[in-house]
Amino acid sequence: MKFIRVDLTHQTVTHDAVPAAYAGLGGRGLTAEIINAEVPPQCDPLGPDNKLAIAPGLLSGTTLVNTSRISIGAKSPLTGTIKESNSGGKIAACLGKLGVTAIVVEGQAPKGSLYVMSVDVNGNAKLHDAAQYKGMRTYDLCAKLLADFGPKNTIMCIGPAGEYQLGSASIQTTDVDDRPCRAAGRGGLGAVMGAKGLKAVVVSTEGKNPDALADPEAFKEAAKIFAQELRNNPFTAKVLPKYGTASTLDAVNALGAFPSYNATKGTFDGASKINGAALVKTIESRGGKVQHMGCAQCIVQCSNEYVDPQGKYVTSSLEYETIWSMGGMLGIDDLDTIARLDYLCDDIGLDTINTGVAMAVAMDAGYKSFGDCLAAIDMVEAIAQGTEMGRLIGSGPDAVGKHFNHHRVPTVKGQSIAAYDPRGMQGNGVTYATSPMGADHTAGNMLGHYMARALDPLSPDGQVDGSRQVQIGMAAMDCVGMCILAGMGMTTKEARNAMFQMIGAKLGTPVDSKGYAAMGMRTLKVEREFNQKAGFTAKDDRLPRFFYEEPLPPHNKVFLVKDEDLDKVHNF
Repeated sequence: MKFIRVDLTHQTVTHDAVPAAYAGLGGRGLTAEIINAEVPPQCDPLGPDNKLAIAPGLLSGTTLVNTSRISIGAKSPLTGTIKESNSGGKIAACLGKLGVTAIVVEGQAPKGSLYVMSVDVNGNAKLHDAAQYKGMRTYDLCAKLLADFGPKNTIMCIGPAGEYQLGSASIQTTDVDDRPCRAAGRGGLGAVMGAKGLKAVVVSTEGKNPDALADPEAFKEAAKIFAQELRNNPFTAKVLPKYGTASTLDAVNALGAFPSYNATKGTFDGASKINGAALVKTIESRGGKVQHMGCAQCIVQCSNEYVDPQGKYVTSSLEYETIWSMGGMLGIDDLDTIARLDYLCDDIGLDTINTGVAMAVAMDAGYKSFGDCLAAIDMVEAIAQGTEMGRLIGSGPDAVGKHFNHHRVPTVKGQSIAAYDPRGMQGNGVTYATSPMGADHTAGNMLGHYMARALDPLSPDGQVDGSRQVQIGMAAMDCVGMCILAGMGMTTKEARNAMFQMIGAKLGTPVDSKGYAAMGMRTLKVEREFNQKAGFTAKDDRLPRFFYEEPLPPHNKVFLVKDEDLDKVHNF
């Protein structure tokens, strides 16, 4: 177990044992504890007092499938709250196999200085001058870093948006094919990394020193059971490998919860042109890959490789949230345009969700027309160029709404909603409003409840309890390092018990359902504690007024959950 602390102010790196206060933690639970304990809540998110905490999950680096999720935490420059942003690829598994529990980036490099940090096969970190990489977009950057540091490495980096310190700046991680197409997108944490003066982290893929398991045989047995449950689950074994996350589009559109034209409609007329079936047909006809392993140790393989009409690579993976934010939200029904926008965001280092919604607000305000493919591409390119309008779009929807004096800005705490309208999926509205990290679909998505007909998505009844349960479960999953999609396999008793057994086998302490839930509740309590110290109150746990006042076609519902009920979500 190793803690690496990087001080950019003094350009020093130290390697320590894991502090006792952080023992037994991983992923989001660990980043939350670090930020809450070590970052002044009132600090400038882009100043030297903020910290960037990078932590693989508790089970990352083990043999368990689908556990290569990295948690990155900081005080968000977009929301002002605590933030954990999550990405896939290889880096979490690689850090786990090096025995690295966390990397904490502190201080701030002298103005104009830029650094790359490398972590070698022995888990030792070092800083390198990165002047030659300044301003580079991520695809060229990663190719050069792999040439300079060697091919047996994986990379976490920022693009121009991070160097500009924009509110929608992402942190990109490389996939199994060494492409920076996996993003810790939400919360603007790429801006924090840029403000620190850190361009990239290069990590060896050859580590062979993971933390010891307290009970290796028990872990091995449970890991096999969990993997088999994923293979038996129709969604993780058949739907996701075939259609990827785009399989969700038709279901959400049918619910009237697919926010289109800047959330003025709940369905999109062009849905059949951009849904999972259309995506598969396009990729297959061009010789691309419908099923692709993007993240280490993944057996679901929901990723894809989108190619142009000549069969040339465009992007990986084209996912549901991006198809929505760059598609329906902008009135665009052309997959080639959406794929191009996805690639540009990865290359520039941008959250596709926040960026798409920012452009939708601009279009809604009359700056450009909905459905204008070239205008959308030009707006994203302007971000890389650092133009005045580019910096505005790259700062997020709130900045755009303020500039155009436009009231319809679908954000909570400054962060845009995702591809589920809270008027058509009331429980997701509860999650958007009450998540400690602003509107966030991965913090507690209720779609499964509606697909199983366990709740009426248009009624306020049961939504608070449902959101609470899912938020707790998702926080626990983020601590483990498990992919949310593979986590859907925990619908069976066998999978759940296997997960509890693996956590217990790692820690040497028995874990049951209550212990698992306690891990999630502890994380949420710590995150809310930081926010309260930063000045956030229950009044901030609300949706924008237009969700309460503007009925959403086709069902013409508004958000119906009462404020006093929202305030009960975190009563646990």
